[in-house]
Amino acid sequence: DNIQKRPKKVLSVFTLVMINMIAVDSIRALPISAEYGLSLVFYYVLGAILFMIPSALAAAEMSTGWPKAGGVYIWVREAFGLKLGFLAAWLLWIYNIVWYPTILSLLASTFFYIFGPSFGSAYAHNKEVIFFIVVIMYFLATLVNCFGMGSSGKISNFCSIVGTIFPITLIIVLGFVWLKDGRALSIDVNLVNIVPKIHNINQLSILTGMLFGLVGMEMTAIHAQDVKNPSKDYPKALLISTIFILVTSILGSLAIAIVIPRETLHLSSAVIDSFGVFFKAYNMSGMIPVIAICIIIGGFGGVSAWIIGPSKCMLIACEDGSFPKMFSKVNNKGVPINLLILQGLVFLCMSFLFLFFPGFNSAYWLLTAITGELSCLFYILLFAALIKLKFSRPETARPYQIPFGKTGVILVGGVGILTCVFVFTVGLFSPSHISMSSSVVYEFILISGIVLICIFPFMIKLFVKLSRRN
Repeated sequence: DNIQKRPKKVLSVFTLVMINMIAVDSIRALPISAEYGLSLVFYYVLGAILFMIPSALAAAEMSTGWPKAGGVYIWVREAFGLKLGFLAAWLLWIYNIVWYPTILSLLASTFFYIFGPSFGSAYAHNKEVIFFIVVIMYFLATLVNCFGMGSSGKISNFCSIVGTIFPITLIIVLGFVWLKDGRALSIDVNLVNIVPKIHNINQLSILTGMLFGLVGMEMTAIHAQDVKNPSKDYPKALLISTIFILVTSILGSLAIAIVIPRETLHLSSAVIDSFGVFFKAYNMSGMIPVIAICIIIGGFGGVSAWIIGPSKCMLIACEDGSFPKMFSKVNNKGVPINLLILQGLVFLCMSFLFLFFPGFNSAYWLLTAITGELSCLFYILLFAALIKLKFSRPETARPYQIPFGKTGVILVGGVGILTCVFVFTVGLFSPSHISMSSSVVYEFILISGIVLICIFPFMIKLFVKLSRRN
């Protein structure tokens, strides 16, 4: 055999920055953070320091020490055993399923604006019509993934440029032009308002949605092992990525906040509504269908990219015996078909919750809150695994290591855990910024839903154990 071994590809700092931006930067969190007005700057900066950077550093160290398929499942399994490893995989899988109806409802609301602002306004908040389009979009994205990562990967790359980078850049530019022209603002831009004035804990509940807008850096940390000098280049790429993501998230959210009053802000349509205000003011209404198509393309690509990832993690758990073997079946492209079918059924249940919960904004936020709360629990496991592995497996080589050894790991992991615990706690309360028909009903559904979702994997584990005995 004369075929020579090809040298390992080396990623540049620029490439890592682009990977991180595509994974994290998204329009999905802009309407939620816009609810906070100018104080969103404070929350975003704090979120980056206390959560986004620690999660990326933690994942970078563990992914270079255990560069295996399965990611977080492998790390938590190595640290705490199969049960908690499966819980981590389950939480990653389930919180993404809960997230799909929210992002897809944003796309569905945007879809109607392709046919003009008046048509969009008439149908953008009709839950029955939205539900129908959401289901079609989800199963179309699932179908795309059934043909393997090759096809879905190409689609995701195209979607990220057309549907994420372009709309965010455009809305930021329009926001600056609006300010330059001295037009009326929906928020007070006095710099003193950057520091939030907190009167009750309910004001902080939206932090769960903002925190979820900063997740994703750990999904790209596995690329740290492909960098020529991980200890130097990865932190540099991380710093640049964080700055870009912060700047675009803050400016994009502020662009919405300055033209859409908080009391009339609809979480699912705020992005396209703000574009509508900008375009109408500058006689560019013909651009609304164009930007609507771009947003739909970007969101669809994001959903398509995330549908298969967590399922692959669950597939490894199936092979370890933590989940029924029937779900480990894959097609000729290596796609876990049975898991995707189960995922679709759970998705339908979540979508029905969205359909029947009273109030469009409150239903949207309920699913967003469940997503954010579950993601907090997931990241607590990730940070705990980082600390545990540093002490229990010190002999494992890690091309990238968090500075200052065990002290640095305790600091990074501890800050991450405390941040997640705090955000999880305040996220249990009904938000003061969003009108709820019944705060008691909202909090009951939220808390009972979280408890049931967390207990369910252990019930499955028990079922698998009992079925093996029989």
